[in-house]
Amino acid sequence: SPLDSGMSLTPDHTTDLLVIGGGGAGCTAALVAHRLGARAMIATKLRLGDSNTVMAEGGVQAAVGEDDSPIEHFKDAIRGGHYKNDRNLLRILVEDGPEAMLWLCEQGVLFDREPDGRLRVKPGGGTSRSRLLACEDYTGLDIMRALKESVVHSGIPVIEYSPAVELLSDAEGRCTGAVLSPFGAGGPVVVRAKTVLLAAGGIGRLHFQGFPT
Repeated sequence: SPLDSGMSLTPDHTTDLLVIGGGGAGCTAALVAHRLGARAMIATKLRLGDSNTVMAEGGVQAAVGEDDSPIEHFKDAIRGGHYKNDRNLLRILVEDGPEAMLWLCEQGVLFDREPDGRLRVKPGGGTSRSRLLACEDYTGLDIMRALKESVVHSGIPVIEYSPAVELLSDAEGRCTGAVLSPFGAGGPVVVRAKTVLLAAGGIGRLHFQGFPT
Protein backbone atom coordinates (compact mmCIF):
# COMPACT_ATOMS: atom_id res chain seq x y z
CA SER A 1 0.00 0.00 0.00
CA PRO A 2 1.39 3.45 -0.87
CA LEU A 3 0.17 4.82 2.44
CA ASP A 4 1.78 2.01 4.42
CA SER A 5 5.11 2.73 2.71
CA GLY A 6 5.32 6.18 4.31
CA MET A 7 5.18 8.00 0.98
CA SER A 8 4.65 11.75 0.93
CA LEU A 9 1.07 12.89 0.49
CA THR A 10 2.07 16.29 -0.85
CA PRO A 11 -0.30 16.71 -3.80
CA ASP A 12 1.07 16.55 -7.32
CA HIS A 13 -2.23 17.90 -8.62
CA THR A 14 -5.11 19.83 -7.04
CA THR A 15 -8.57 20.05 -8.56
CA ASP A 16 -12.23 20.56 -7.72
CA LEU A 17 -13.38 17.24 -9.17
CA LEU A 18 -11.31 14.12 -9.73
CA VAL A 19 -13.08 11.61 -11.96
CA ILE A 20 -11.69 8.09 -11.76
CA GLY A 21 -12.52 6.38 -15.05
CA GLY A 22 -12.28 7.53 -18.65
CA GLY A 23 -15.34 5.90 -20.21
CA GLY A 24 -18.71 7.37 -21.11
CA ALA A 25 -19.81 8.11 -17.54
CA GLY A 26 -16.48 9.62 -16.50
CA CYS A 27 -16.18 11.84 -19.55
CA THR A 28 -19.77 13.04 -19.16
CA ALA A 29 -19.24 13.91 -15.49
CA ALA A 30 -16.06 15.84 -16.24
CA LEU A 31 -17.65 17.71 -19.14
CA VAL A 32 -20.69 18.75 -17.10
CA ALA A 33 -18.49 19.91 -14.20
CA HIS A 34 -16.31 21.86 -16.61
CA ARG A 35 -19.37 23.51 -18.16
CA LEU A 36 -20.50 24.58 -14.67
CA GLY A 37 -17.16 26.24 -14.01
CA ALA A 38 -15.46 23.62 -11.84
CA ARG A 39 -11.92 22.40 -12.39
CA ALA A 40 -12.18 18.76 -13.43
CA MET A 41 -9.51 16.11 -13.96
CA ILE A 42 -9.82 12.54 -15.24
CA ALA A 43 -7.61 9.63 -14.18
CA THR A 44 -7.91 6.37 -16.11
CA LYS A 45 -6.02 3.09 -15.98
CA LEU A 46 -5.69 2.87 -19.77
CA ARG A 47 -6.17 5.52 -22.45
CA LEU A 48 -9.06 7.96 -22.45
CA GLY A 49 -12.00 6.13 -24.01
CA ASP A 50 -10.64 2.60 -23.50
CA SER A 51 -13.79 1.36 -21.79
CA ASN A 52 -16.77 -0.94 -22.05
CA THR A 53 -18.79 1.98 -23.43
CA VAL A 54 -17.41 1.24 -26.89
CA MET A 55 -18.84 -2.30 -26.73
CA ALA A 56 -22.50 -1.17 -26.56
CA GLU A 57 -24.08 -1.95 -29.93
CA GLY A 58 -27.85 -1.72 -29.54
CA GLY A 59 -28.71 1.85 -28.65
CA VAL A 60 -30.16 4.12 -25.98
CA GLN A 61 -33.81 4.48 -25.02
CA ALA A 62 -35.34 7.94 -24.59
CA ALA A 63 -38.85 9.26 -25.18
CA VAL A 64 -38.12 11.53 -28.14
CA GLY A 65 -40.80 10.20 -30.53
CA GLU A 66 -43.91 12.21 -31.35
CA ASP A 67 -46.16 9.45 -29.98
CA ASP A 68 -44.00 8.87 -26.89
CA SER A 69 -43.58 10.50 -23.48
CA PRO A 70 -41.57 10.02 -20.27
CA ILE A 71 -44.75 8.62 -18.69
CA GLU A 72 -44.97 5.84 -21.33
CA HIS A 73 -41.25 5.17 -20.88
CA PHE A 74 -41.72 4.96 -17.11
CA LYS A 75 -44.60 2.47 -17.46
CA ASP A 76 -42.60 0.25 -19.81
CA ALA A 77 -39.50 0.32 -17.60
CA ILE A 78 -41.39 -0.35 -14.37
CA ARG A 79 -43.03 -3.39 -15.97
CA GLY A 80 -39.68 -4.55 -17.32
CA GLY A 81 -38.23 -4.29 -13.82
CA HIS A 82 -41.09 -6.36 -12.35
CA TYR A 83 -42.08 -3.30 -10.28
CA LYS A 84 -38.89 -3.51 -8.21
CA ASN A 85 -37.26 -0.41 -9.72
CA ASP A 86 -36.21 2.53 -7.58
CA ARG A 87 -39.03 4.79 -8.74
CA ASN A 88 -37.27 8.05 -7.92
CA LEU A 89 -34.23 7.07 -9.98
CA LEU A 90 -36.42 5.76 -12.79
CA ARG A 91 -38.35 9.04 -12.87
CA ILE A 92 -35.08 10.97 -13.27
CA LEU A 93 -33.98 8.58 -16.02
CA VAL A 94 -37.10 8.92 -18.15
CA GLU A 95 -37.59 12.67 -17.57
CA ASP A 96 -33.96 13.59 -18.29
CA GLY A 97 -33.52 11.09 -21.13
CA PRO A 98 -34.61 13.33 -24.03
CA GLU A 99 -32.44 16.23 -22.84
CA ALA A 100 -29.49 13.87 -22.42
CA MET A 101 -29.89 12.65 -26.00
CA LEU A 102 -29.96 16.26 -27.22
CA TRP A 103 -26.78 16.92 -25.27
CA LEU A 104 -25.11 13.90 -26.88
CA CYS A 105 -26.12 15.23 -30.29
CA GLU A 106 -24.50 18.54 -29.37
CA GLN A 107 -21.31 16.66 -28.51
CA GLY A 108 -21.32 15.23 -32.03
CA VAL A 109 -22.90 11.80 -31.65
CA LEU A 110 -24.23 10.76 -35.06
CA PHE A 111 -27.51 9.09 -34.18
CA ASP A 112 -29.40 7.61 -37.14
CA ARG A 113 -31.77 10.10 -38.75
CA GLU A 114 -34.87 10.01 -40.91
CA PRO A 115 -34.64 11.60 -44.40
CA ASP A 116 -36.25 14.78 -43.00
CA GLY A 117 -33.60 15.04 -40.26
CA ARG A 118 -35.63 13.77 -37.31
CA LEU A 119 -34.00 11.28 -34.96
CA ARG A 120 -34.82 7.74 -36.04
CA VAL A 121 -36.32 5.62 -33.26
CA LYS A 122 -36.54 1.84 -33.42
CA PRO A 123 -38.54 -0.70 -31.41
CA GLY A 124 -36.76 -2.39 -28.53
CA GLY A 125 -37.36 -5.13 -26.03
CA GLY A 126 -40.20 -4.36 -23.62
CA THR A 127 -41.15 -1.06 -25.24
CA SER A 128 -44.69 -0.06 -26.20
CA ARG A 129 -43.29 2.73 -28.38
CA SER A 130 -40.31 2.92 -30.70
CA ARG A 131 -37.75 4.82 -28.61
CA LEU A 132 -34.37 3.20 -29.29
CA LEU A 133 -31.78 5.66 -30.64
CA ALA A 134 -28.81 4.07 -32.35
CA CYS A 135 -25.79 4.75 -34.52
CA GLU A 136 -26.21 1.76 -36.82
CA ASP A 137 -24.68 -1.10 -34.78
CA TYR A 138 -21.83 0.83 -33.15
CA THR A 139 -23.73 3.18 -30.86
CA GLY A 140 -21.38 3.00 -27.89
CA LEU A 141 -18.33 3.46 -30.08
CA ASP A 142 -19.70 6.67 -31.59
CA ILE A 143 -20.81 8.02 -28.20
CA MET A 144 -17.32 7.41 -26.83
CA ARG A 145 -15.72 9.01 -29.90
CA ALA A 146 -17.75 12.18 -29.46
CA LEU A 147 -17.26 12.40 -25.69
CA LYS A 148 -13.52 11.81 -26.00
CA GLU A 149 -13.23 14.59 -28.59
CA SER A 150 -15.21 16.94 -26.34
CA VAL A 151 -12.94 16.23 -23.37
CA VAL A 152 -9.82 16.82 -25.45
CA HIS A 153 -11.17 20.05 -26.97
CA SER A 154 -12.29 21.35 -23.57
CA GLY A 155 -8.75 21.10 -22.20
CA ILE A 156 -9.76 18.93 -19.23
CA PRO A 157 -6.54 17.35 -17.88
CA VAL A 158 -6.37 13.58 -18.28
CA ILE A 159 -3.89 11.28 -16.53
CA GLU A 160 -3.71 8.08 -18.54
CA TYR A 161 -2.30 4.65 -17.67
CA SER A 162 -2.71 5.54 -14.00
CA PRO A 163 -5.08 3.36 -11.98
CA ALA A 164 -6.24 4.68 -8.61
CA VAL A 165 -4.94 2.46 -5.81
CA GLU A 166 -6.09 4.37 -2.71
CA LEU A 167 -8.60 7.04 -1.77
CA LEU A 168 -7.48 9.76 0.64
CA SER A 169 -9.58 11.05 3.52
CA ASP A 170 -9.41 13.69 6.22
CA ALA A 171 -9.85 13.27 9.97
CA GLU A 172 -13.64 13.34 9.61
CA GLY A 173 -13.59 10.59 6.98
CA ARG A 174 -14.40 12.82 4.01
CA CYS A 175 -12.74 11.78 0.77
CA THR A 176 -10.08 14.32 -0.20
CA GLY A 177 -8.44 12.77 -3.26
CA ALA A 178 -6.69 9.67 -4.48
CA VAL A 179 -3.32 8.04 -5.01
CA LEU A 180 -2.63 6.97 -8.58
CA SER A 181 -0.03 4.39 -9.55
CA PRO A 182 1.15 5.09 -13.11
CA PHE A 183 2.32 2.17 -15.22
CA GLY A 184 6.02 2.24 -16.05
CA ALA A 185 8.60 4.56 -14.56
CA GLY A 186 7.90 6.99 -11.76
CA GLY A 187 6.30 6.73 -8.37
CA PRO A 188 2.77 7.28 -7.09
CA VAL A 189 0.87 10.43 -8.04
CA VAL A 190 -1.22 12.20 -5.38
CA VAL A 191 -4.29 14.15 -6.49
CA ARG A 192 -6.10 16.37 -3.99
CA ALA A 193 -9.75 17.03 -4.86
CA LYS A 194 -12.79 18.60 -3.25
CA THR A 195 -14.87 15.81 -4.76
CA VAL A 196 -13.93 12.37 -6.10
CA LEU A 197 -16.31 10.61 -8.49
CA LEU A 198 -15.90 6.89 -9.13
CA ALA A 199 -16.79 6.03 -12.73
CA ALA A 200 -14.49 3.05 -13.09
CA GLY A 201 -17.02 0.42 -14.11
CA GLY A 202 -16.40 -3.14 -13.01
CA ILE A 203 -19.89 -3.76 -11.60
CA GLY A 204 -19.99 -7.05 -13.48
CA ARG A 205 -17.28 -8.40 -11.21
CA LEU A 206 -19.28 -7.89 -8.01
CA HIS A 207 -21.24 -11.14 -8.53
CA PHE A 208 -24.52 -9.94 -7.02
CA GLN A 209 -26.32 -12.59 -4.94
CA GLY A 210 -23.62 -15.12 -5.72
CA PHE A 211 -24.43 -15.33 -9.41
CA PRO A 212 -21.55 -15.47 -11.91
CA THR A 213 -21.44 -12.77 -14.59
